[in-house]
Amino acid sequence: MIIKVFIVDDHYMVIEGIRSLLQNEKNIQWMGHATNAASCLAFLKQQSPDVILMDINLPDKSGIELCSEVREKHRDVFIVGLSTFNQQSYIQKMLQNGASGYILKNATKEELMEAIATAVKGKTYLSHEASQSLRTESSTGIILSRREKEVLGLIAEGMTNNEIAQKLYISIATVNTHRKNLLTKLEVKNTASLIGKAAKLNLI
Repeated sequence: MIIKVFIVDDHYMVIEGIRSLLQNEKNIQWMGHATNAASCLAFLKQQSPDVILMDINLPDKSGIELCSEVREKHRDVFIVGLSTFNQQSYIQKMLQNGASGYILKNATKEELMEAIATAVKGKTYLSHEASQSLRTESSTGIILSRREKEVLGLIAEGMTNNEIAQKLYISIATVNTHRKNLLTKLEVKNTASLIGKAAKLNLI
């Protein structure tokens, strides 16, 4: 499978650096770059990349706003946030606005490739630093058991009930019970809402 990749960033050195990392990968088709939100949106009217690597800080609009706009208009395009910022608020807002991942600009080639591959599978990828930033104790008053936290983390990684059961050496029925308890405790009705709210509350 060839993955078509586009980047939105206003720093030429970042664009060239990432292009040089990806240009020799057999399963990556480099589609080019935009240096601002307007040119990104104009490009998407003509072309359809699989994954956009999107900077948070753009000259005409924040990447967080642009992420939401692109996901609304182009449901088949996956977005990975790309930033020097590791604050929880930036990561959470990107995920809430539809991003499929978040990596820092100091990411290795392996991390970058994994983020792209994970995004096109419809799963969520967080770099190690981004994950650490989100793993602070929640002050929401929602109490999750150790096992519920483990299940929630694996759900956020895109694992199925069967995969979670195998990884944690528990039955699928037990996974189902934990999943139902998580939906109840966070007062949500589906997996997408569960992940979004858990990210917002710093539970993942």
